[in-house]
Amino acid sequence: MATLKSEKKLIEDLQKRHDPEAERLKRFLAMPDLTRTPGSPLADLVKRIAGLPRFLKFSAKGEPASGWKNLKVPEIIPYDVSFDLFNFPKNHPARKPSDTYFVDKNHVLRTHTTVMWYYHLNLPEVKRKIKKGESIGAYSYGKVYRKDEIDRQHMNVFHQMDGWYLCRRKNRIININDLKEVLTEIARAIFGKDIKYRFNTDEFPYTDPSIEMEIKISDSWIEVLGAGVVRKVVLKNLGIDPKEYNGWAFGFGLERLAILSMNLPDIRLLWSQDERVKRQLRLGNKFQEVSKFPPVTRDISFIVDKKFVPNDYFDLIRDLGGDLVEEVRLLDKYSNPKKFGTDKLSYTYRIIYRKSDRTLLSAEVDKIQKKIYNKTAQRFNAELR
Repeated sequence: MATLKSEKKLIEDLQKRHDPEAERLKRFLAMPDLTRTPGSPLADLVKRIAGLPRFLKFSAKGEPASGWKNLKVPEIIPYDVSFDLFNFPKNHPARKPSDTYFVDKNHVLRTHTTVMWYYHLNLPEVKRKIKKGESIGAYSYGKVYRKDEIDRQHMNVFHQMDGWYLCRRKNRIININDLKEVLTEIARAIFGKDIKYRFNTDEFPYTDPSIEMEIKISDSWIEVLGAGVVRKVVLKNLGIDPKEYNGWAFGFGLERLAILSMNLPDIRLLWSQDERVKRQLRLGNKFQEVSKFPPVTRDISFIVDKKFVPNDYFDLIRDLGGDLVEEVRLLDKYSNPKKFGTDKLSYTYRIIYRKSDRTLLSAEVDKIQKKIYNKTAQRFNAELR
C-alpha cells in the first residue's frame, strides 16, 4: 500500500533526477493545492459541499453513520491501485503514458481522487466499522494530473472532489434516486436553489448505473457533476463483500464549477497572483475582464514519425512557455508518402501567447519560440519546415 510515508520516498528519488520528465513532475507536485489555499474559489467550493448536512450527519436507520473523513491521500499512486482496482479496461487510454504521468513503471501521478476509496477502506477504524456492519462514508479533494490539450478550459494540473457512502444491503438498497438527491444538493449549494438541471445516463469504470447532471447556463446545457452506484466488482476488489454492502459515489472537477459560477474566460485565472483578478475570484461573482491584452501568435510546422504523441508535445510547450501559452491549435495534419515517406506525418500548430497583466513583447515570445523549435527537433526527431 502506498502511503504518505512511501510517497515521500518516491518524491525523494524523483528529486535526484534531472531529466525533462522528472523536472516537469517536480514542478507539478510543487504547485499549490488550490482546494487548500485560503481565498481560492476552489477552497470555497469544497467548504460549501463539505458543509452540506448530508456530509455532516449522514443517517442510516436513524443513527449517525460514522466514518466520514476529510481524507488526504497520496498524489503518487501505484499503477494497479489507480486502474486495476477501479475496473479500468485494459485498453483504457488513461493507462497509457500518452494520457497519464508515470513517476516510474509502477507509480503514476494521481489521475482521479476516486482512489480515496482504497485509502479510506484501509484505515483501521474503518475496517472495524465494516466488520461490525456499520455504514461508512468519506470525501476527498485535491490536485490530479492528466496530459491534455492546451486551451482556455484545460490544464494538465487541476482539482477534483470525490465522495462515497456504503451501507449494508439489508438496511438500504442504493438506487438512481439516491444519486439524483446527492447531485441536486451539491448543485444547489454551488449555483443556488433555482438552478435548472437535468440528468442523463453515463458510464464510469467504477459505477453502474451512472448518471451525469447538466445545468442550464444562459441557453446551454453543460455537464457538471457525475455519480453512480458502486460496481460490485470494485467493492470486491477493495475487500468489501458486494452481497453485504452497496453504495453511491460522486466525483467531479472543481475548475469547471468555478468557471461556470464566475463566468471565467480562462482557467489560468484561478492561479493568478494579479490583485485585480484575485479580488474578483468569488463564487457567484461575474468576472470582469481586466485590460484585455493582445495575443501574440507563432506557427510551427514539422514532419515527424507517426508514433508522435500530441499530448507529449503539449507538455514540451508548457515546459518552455509556462502560463504565457494560452492555446495551441492544430492548423494542419497530413501525410504525403511520396514526399515524406510512409511512416511520417506533417503537423502545423499555432501557439497563442497572452499575458493577463501586460502586453507581451515580440522579442520575449521569439525567445521562447526559438527554444520550442530547437526542442521539437531534438526530442521528437522532427524535421522543421
